[in-house]
Amino acid sequence: MNLKKFSALLLAGLGLSLSSCDKYLDINKNPNNPDQVEAALLLAPIQNQYVLGIQFDARYIGSYVQNWHNATAGVVWDVHSYAVNSDAGGEIWRNVYWRGGRNTLNMMADAQANERWDYLGVGQVMQAWGWQMLTDVHGEIILKEAFDQDPNKNTFNYDTQEAVYAEVVRLLQEGIKNLNRADGRVSTASLGRGDRIYAGDRLKWKKFAYGLLAINAHHLSNKPSLYKPDQVIAYVDSAFTSNADDALFTFNGLSTADGSFFGPLRQNLQAYGQGAFPVRLMDGTVFTGVRDPRLPILLAASGDGTFRGINPGAGQSTATSVPVPIRVPSPWGTQVAVLPPAGTTGKFIFTDKGPFPLMTYAQLQFIKAEAAFIKGDKATALAAYRRGIEAHMSASWVNVPTADRTAYLGNPLVVPTSAASLTLSQIMLQKYIAQWGWGFLEQWSDLRRYNYSPDVFTSFQLPTVATVNNGKPAQRIRPRYNSEYVWNLEALRPLGGLELDYHTKPVWFTQP
Repeated sequence: MNLKKFSALLLAGLGLSLSSCDKYLDINKNPNNPDQVEAALLLAPIQNQYVLGIQFDARYIGSYVQNWHNATAGVVWDVHSYAVNSDAGGEIWRNVYWRGGRNTLNMMADAQANERWDYLGVGQVMQAWGWQMLTDVHGEIILKEAFDQDPNKNTFNYDTQEAVYAEVVRLLQEGIKNLNRADGRVSTASLGRGDRIYAGDRLKWKKFAYGLLAINAHHLSNKPSLYKPDQVIAYVDSAFTSNADDALFTFNGLSTADGSFFGPLRQNLQAYGQGAFPVRLMDGTVFTGVRDPRLPILLAASGDGTFRGINPGAGQSTATSVPVPIRVPSPWGTQVAVLPPAGTTGKFIFTDKGPFPLMTYAQLQFIKAEAAFIKGDKATALAAYRRGIEAHMSASWVNVPTADRTAYLGNPLVVPTSAASLTLSQIMLQKYIAQWGWGFLEQWSDLRRYNYSPDVFTSFQLPTVATVNNGKPAQRIRPRYNSEYVWNLEALRPLGGLELDYHTKPVWFTQP
């Protein structure tokens, strides 16, 4: 792990606009090796890197969950495998431990020393968010020894996912307490200087914390002794109340240095075309004969106007014998496997400025709907299900015309007229649509909780998995190669982390 070498600060090259004043120039004894950094200067870079970490790893998790697939056939991620001796799929790992890691601890220490309880609360929520993302992707992770400063320590032991889940809850509860404080040097204006997500709005951060508590608690749905649907519903009810609470990160989008990883300027998605599965969910195949008005907003049509998708592992031919107008395009609507032409603006959230959603009201309403459905309260489930669809359609970054929304919501094939007719499959499929293009981590958690069931996720078909999988689908991503498999190999051995099919080992939260 070699975590003792982690930097204390990552500010340069992020292109973030932070206000400044002269006193910032005189805070360190050595300007080449900062020993003290104000919380306001640390928060924005941490947020930026967490968002980029999701986007980096989404290229691979997005293939597992079939949001998109590579135009080249047999790419390892499309067949639920992994890139050997590579850091691919390890960016969240890198950002939580390094670019967030010690920086987050420093931010919270500065906040506590200066009685900036708002920064401390946000820092605790951010740290909880990082642990939640990391454990949901990788399973067991290093928690207690993550930031051990012993210079002689070379092995960092892993903790159970159960312990990480408990730490997430503890941090969120402490964060909410601090966000409730109005004493000390709490100031919306001050917090707003560093906060790129909510511009210093503490109430929205508290709602975000409750939303994350809902996600954490809801992931335990396969554990009857631990799962409490009423608690999940209560957390959701304490979280977002409308689309105005959505956690969105908007980039400056002026260059490759400060643009969205998903934007055409950065050229990171040209190898990908949308998956066939989301096309089936919206073109009338799964919701029999009902064409979703979000189809042309979220997805891109081929040159002939038909919406097509790539099947996992199959790729698509770019031979001259296959006309361009019938090929699946990139998320920007351009020709796949070709760099986007200069001036390409992209579409949906695949633009240089984004926005990139992190948590939404719609997402949380679908969690409430599923929890109520599991509880047996179908009336509550149906109401939350309908709110989830309507919220996603009316979100500013989706913006389906009112008449189209009304017609879709009024179709009994989409929204049953009787609560008794609502199915679990409808809830999970609509949640999948509402998270397409951004909610990769939650989509993967959902698919794993239901063991990739085509009965729940209608028409979802696993690919012919890689030989190394021994017939099993991916259940986790192996830890980051250049820390764990280079520096911390012995700590992985007890977990089975040296097995070639370790990535198919189920994670704790999915198990009974």
